[in-house]
Amino acid sequence: MTRLAAVDIGTNSVRLLVADVEGSGRSAVLRPVERLMRITRLGQGVDASRALAPEAIERTLTVLRQYRGVIEAQGVERVRATATSAARDSTNRDAFFGPATEALGVAPELLSGDEEASLSFLGATADLDAPAPYLIVDIGGGSTEFVVGTNEPEALRSVDIGCVRITEQHLHSDPPAPEELSAAVSVARDEVAEVLRAFPEMGKAKTLVGLAGTVTTVAAIELGIPEYDATAIHHFRLTRTAAEDVFRTLALESIEQRRHNPGLEAERADVIVGGALVLVSILRVLGFDEMLVSEADILDGLVRSLAR
Repeated sequence: MTRLAAVDIGTNSVRLLVADVEGSGRSAVLRPVERLMRITRLGQGVDASRALAPEAIERTLTVLRQYRGVIEAQGVERVRATATSAARDSTNRDAFFGPATEALGVAPELLSGDEEASLSFLGATADLDAPAPYLIVDIGGGSTEFVVGTNEPEALRSVDIGCVRITEQHLHSDPPAPEELSAAVSVARDEVAEVLRAFPEMGKAKTLVGLAGTVTTVAAIELGIPEYDATAIHHFRLTRTAAEDVFRTLALESIEQRRHNPGLEAERADVIVGGALVLVSILRVLGFDEMLVSEADILDGLVRSLAR
């Protein structure tokens, strides 16, 4: 048994998984010890400025220092840290990567969209008991990854739509104006339709699996969970009807009103409409009636990649 850790530095949040692992690769057995998430909004303004904001960098570094303390206290043997969409899009990423290495004690890797999709697939499907082939959809802050396959990725695509990017580009009113929502839906729909045109097999997958904060939050709101409960959310079947209802409710509320929805973290209230819009667009365009929600994601894939 080996104790391993992974850190995912995303556009909206920074997450940590510490797990005891036996075996290697897809067949490894993971026993989570610690799973943490903090919203730092590293991608604040990146879509417009193409640069990481100093305050966003500092918020993220603060969390990375905290995570280093957890990793050291837990006696972790190996760590892998990765950065995704916000870092990919920024011209000043070196201003973050150097201090991040010092804060965390390990250098973050800059993942491509394809690498991100492959790791998400590994994490979500390794112990999945559902009909294959699977279509894994990871809705992040700046990008969304699509990957289809059975035992390994057979086709994948990363597109630049996510909860933070859609919000910053289109949803400026509080609550969003109808014309803003219409424009955002059109963009998300076109991006997903292009993925389907390029890879028709994605629409023929037997099981659609949704990952990351937007998906788990919509599931938590649908369940009405007052406090986040990963065991209730993991492998919950979120129907398209339920996702549509949650989206419509959130889109009509102000940010302050949204904060009172059970299952919604206050820090996510300003971008959840954008995320739910992407989620609903995926279900509509790809023609799925439900999505299997997974707590196992890129973090689990990263830990499995370390196992040997």
